[in-house]
Amino acid sequence: MRPGDPYTLDSRALTYLKLGNLDAAIADYDTALSAKPELDSALYGRGLAKRRTGDADGAERDIAAARAVNAGIADVFARYGVQ
Repeated sequence: MRPGDPYTLDSRALTYLKLGNLDAAIADYDTALSAKPELDSALYGRGLAKRRTGDADGAERDIAAARAVNAGIADVFARYGVQ
């Protein structure tokens, strides 16, 4: 209903991440971040997805950027059951 909304895309990306659809998760996180580059949850989620695809360097960059915005972002994702 709100196709370009970064928060909607972030939520859908989290769902894809939890389902293991990593390409779709990364694509939605990318789109969310193009609209809102400092969105900590999108940075962190994309980092986790990249880690699962084997992109360790990209994962660490995204995770570090997310933690710079929100030091407790890992705790937020742990509550969602994603680590």
